[in-house]
Amino acid sequence: MTLLALKHVSRIFGKAPNNQVTALRDISLEVNAGDYVAIMGESGAGKTTLLNIIATLDQVSSGQVLLNSQDVSQLPEKEAAKFRRRNLGFVFQNFNLLDTFNNQDNIFLPLVLDRQPLSLMKKRLLPLAQQLEITDILQRFPYEVSGGQRQRVAAARALITQPQLLLADEPTGALDSQNSQRLLNAFEQINQAGQTILLVTHSAATAAHSRRTLFIKDGIIYHELFRGQQSFDSYLQKINNSLLALMTTERGGADVDSSQTGQKHFV
Repeated sequence: MTLLALKHVSRIFGKAPNNQVTALRDISLEVNAGDYVAIMGESGAGKTTLLNIIATLDQVSSGQVLLNSQDVSQLPEKEAAKFRRRNLGFVFQNFNLLDTFNNQDNIFLPLVLDRQPLSLMKKRLLPLAQQLEITDILQRFPYEVSGGQRQRVAAARALITQPQLLLADEPTGALDSQNSQRLLNAFEQINQAGQTILLVTHSAATAAHSRRTLFIKDGIIYHELFRGQQSFDSYLQKINNSLLALMTTERGGADVDSSQTGQKHFV
C-alpha cells in the first residue's frame, strides 16, 4: 500500500527571474507502508529540501505531496504543526533535545504537546526504552549521557507518537561507528516491526541498512537501487559503485539512460 506519494514536485527559491535557484525538479516517487528508504547525494543535490517538503517544513513550488492520500503540500502552518506532531517522527543529526528536561520528559514532549494522558505515555515508553537500550538513563539529563545515548533518546521521542512515517536527517552524522551501528540495528528492528522510515545520509554504510536507496543529483532522482535478498556487504558494494558512477558522470563520464523517467541506471 502506498503511504507517501510525491507527484511532479518542484521547489524553486527566489522570486526574481534572474535570481532563482531550482532545488527540486519534477520529482515523482512512491513509498509503501513498511518501506525503509535511504536518500543519498552530494551536498546541494536537494536531499534536505526534499525531506523538508515531506516533513511540511517547506512548501512546494509546484506538485503534490500525499500522505495516506491527504495532500499536505499546502497546509497552513497551524495545521501543518498538528499534522507533523500526529503523523511524523523526526531524528536529527544534532539530537535537538532539551537539557532542562530529563531524558524521559524529552521523550514524552510530543505527547504532552498533543495533550495525551500520562498513562498512555508510560505504556508506550517501556517497550521503546527496552528496544533502544535506554531504560537505565531515563531519569538522567541529555548532558549526562553519551552522544549515542542521546540519539537513541531522540529516536524514542520520534517513535513514541507511533508516527506513520519516521524521517531521519543524517542520524549517524555525529556518532562514532559503534553507536552508529547500535542505532541502525534499532532502526532495522523497528522497520521489521512495520515502521516506515525515510532517511537522508552521506554514508553508504548507513544507506546499506535500508531496503531501497535513491540517489539525487541536481534536484532529480537520478538512480535507484533495491536491496531485495542481497547481503549487507553486497548491497553496500552496489551503493558504493553507484556513488562512484555518479561522481564519474559529474566529471563527464558515460552512463546509460534506460528509462523514460529521467533516471540513470549505471553499468
